[in-house]
Amino acid sequence: MKPIWIVDDDQSIRFVLEKALSREALPTRSFTQAREVLAALDEGSTPQVLVSDIRMPGGSGLDLLSQVKERLPGLPVIIMTAFSDLDSAVSSFQGGAFEYLPKPFDLPKAVELIHRAVAESRREDTVGDAQATAPEMLGQAPAMQDVFRAIGRLSQSHVTVLITGESGSGKELVARALHKHSPRASGPFVAINTAAIPKDLLESELFGHERGAFTGAQTMHRGRFEQADGGTLFLDEIGDMPFDLQTRLLRVLSDGQFYRVGGHAAVKSNVRVIAATHQNLEQRVKEGAFREDLFHRLNVIRLRLPPLRERREDIPALARHFMQQSARQLGVEAKRLSAPALARLERFAFPGNVRQLENLCHWLTVMAPAQVIEVKDLPPEILQSDADVAAPEPAESGANPPEAATAHGADPSAGAAPASEASPALAPMAEPTSWQQGLEAEAAQLLASGRADVWDHLMHQVESRLIAAALAATRGRRIEAAQKLGIGRNTITRKIQELGIDADRD
Repeated sequence: MKPIWIVDDDQSIRFVLEKALSREALPTRSFTQAREVLAALDEGSTPQVLVSDIRMPGGSGLDLLSQVKERLPGLPVIIMTAFSDLDSAVSSFQGGAFEYLPKPFDLPKAVELIHRAVAESRREDTVGDAQATAPEMLGQAPAMQDVFRAIGRLSQSHVTVLITGESGSGKELVARALHKHSPRASGPFVAINTAAIPKDLLESELFGHERGAFTGAQTMHRGRFEQADGGTLFLDEIGDMPFDLQTRLLRVLSDGQFYRVGGHAAVKSNVRVIAATHQNLEQRVKEGAFREDLFHRLNVIRLRLPPLRERREDIPALARHFMQQSARQLGVEAKRLSAPALARLERFAFPGNVRQLENLCHWLTVMAPAQVIEVKDLPPEILQSDADVAAPEPAESGANPPEAATAHGADPSAGAAPASEASPALAPMAEPTSWQQGLEAEAAQLLASGRADVWDHLMHQVESRLIAAALAATRGRRIEAAQKLGIGRNTITRKIQELGIDADRD
């Protein structure tokens, strides 16, 4: 470990602390004045803990505290001061000191205090390492791996990208990753939610305005296109952009120049545009709400971000990440989810996707009564959802489940554009003539009943029969069954446990 730095002009104080800490196997380095400490920092040396007297020649301990905290804000600093010097003690804490040590001090208590400071310093080091190595995005699910691969392929490109996905699935994170790993990484990343700004203000926000262009325009304003010059402009919820502004956006994308509101001089801007939407833009085009030529201009490369229910195997890692993140933000020790609580979360559909999981982890960090979070500590919407799943199930249709699962599975390429054709209406069919019609009939029956967990119910039926069929085909060999299904060994083991499948039958 790094040494404990002792700063005091009194040689006897330094000697006593050095000997006491050496008996505790704690390395030390001593200084007689603040200037020596700052010189050592300039050379690249850093301590585990700094113990400093408050009154020394060549600079006070409080001044040293201030300068050290500017360089090493997480370093625990212990200030030694006289019992009667209340002002110094107060100033020490105001300056960010870990603790103050009154003189004359009790040596065992001083060593105990330094041990506590060392433990705090190690926690700071761990947090710093975690923050430095924390991934931009988490995901072991095949769909997310496809997204990561697509980001990698686009890393040296300036091409326009359209990101599609449900609200809360992390579209802005993908946009930031595309920017960070692009040749424009040194330029600005500017984001704007086109659905969150009133129509009358959106034009000015995008393109800027000249002074006097409208009432209240007292100065010239640079819009987001100018602010993002040389970098990336992220247009979130592009599907909600007003139709007349779509024409102006198309012109900018076509020739790279625009006019500020009330302006007469063309402004050029070198910007890469990344757009995102939760809407089906092909359908919006058919409805006349979105310009077809703008759609094709944006839809150069399309990335589909899967909802969280399609990547349930990522929930444990995401939950742990968000629990640690919330603990850091609140300055508390990170709580841990028990295995049953994690299993319950994995069964939840998370209609709000990753954002909902993040908010849930923040809620648990604040509200859960113990460090280990049990099922009973989860919020009502999670527990109620699980109760609904356990409710009596309607009679199943005669559809062939293994075949139905093949049709109901998601497109394995998360980087591919979803089909532009709308799905056929789900209408009841009296006599199903194919597994597709049988699946539609079952779905229509459940939807008509008002059931709120149709997706989870059908997927439960599909997954259990699909895995059972694969196990039967491989005579119960799980690894081989997982390979045939195209899923991981851990995934099939977890699914067998969750779904209650008899994996030992021939």
